[in-house]
Amino acid sequence: MENKKIIAVVGATGAQGGGLVRAIMKDSQGPYTARAITRDVGSDKSKELEKLGAEVVKADLDDKQSLREAFKGAYGVYCVTFFWEHLSPEEEIRHAKNMADAAKEAGVKHVIWSTLEDTRKWIPLNNDSMPTLMEKYKVPHFDAKGESDHFFIESGVPYTLLFTSFYWDNFINFGMGPQKGEDGELAITFPMDNKELPGIAAEDIGKVAYSIFKAGKTYQNKMIAIAGEHLTGQKMADQFTETLGKKVKYNAIPAEVYRHFDFPGADDLGNMFQFNAEHDDYFCQIRDIGKTRSLNPELLSFKQWLEQNKQKFMV
Repeated sequence: MENKKIIAVVGATGAQGGGLVRAIMKDSQGPYTARAITRDVGSDKSKELEKLGAEVVKADLDDKQSLREAFKGAYGVYCVTFFWEHLSPEEEIRHAKNMADAAKEAGVKHVIWSTLEDTRKWIPLNNDSMPTLMEKYKVPHFDAKGESDHFFIESGVPYTLLFTSFYWDNFINFGMGPQKGEDGELAITFPMDNKELPGIAAEDIGKVAYSIFKAGKTYQNKMIAIAGEHLTGQKMADQFTETLGKKVKYNAIPAEVYRHFDFPGADDLGNMFQFNAEHDDYFCQIRDIGKTRSLNPELLSFKQWLEQNKQKFMV
């Protein structure tokens, strides 16, 4: 262990970070070991990572000093933010800056920043085809990440901008899975019409990130965008039907209707799906499935992911 390079993983008990820690520790003969960074070192998830052999370290994105200490001595750092915990783009931007600054101050050799597009480059704030949210965003949880890219680019630390895709895990953890409608039928609901949505198993993001670190300078000071598959809502519904053995239909609704659903962030997600649908050529093209698979040969298709997780769908 003493000779292994350390990769410090922010959000190690979360979807992306946990996948990366597991990928590193599974590769017992590899040149790296994981330092799992979390706010709660006593949680069950933290203890599970410790059992894998990862070093678990406490730090908080609000406390740059704690991040600097947690990054000290690390070769690489994986940086991710947690918008859905606080729903504040300003907080997300502040956290990104803290991580970029801490990585520079700690002398880190490679940072991967998990990011998304700043949609305002495509849909300016004065474009009323999509409502402006919180006075200065179109898709807050995208825009805040995209706006923060420059912190990493300008830090002087070799960086990789990793553009992710829709987590299929959202069907389980975010309440987006098949729901019974008033007609008694199961359905998934998106304002995507018949456009394709790039998606990925969250665990696969970590596996890709590990390959990027292992590739040394190959992906430094570059961006890469990933997906496991590009699927229409209808194709996802058909796959749910086949895997669960119960008919699941696809409700394609207007984005305006989705924005008014009764859950926190519905307006943000409604705008996100509208952006994905209206700019699907760009959004799908940049997320190269073949490239993603070359970085992660174990990349799951939606069908494979569903087979692994079908017991989690109580339908």
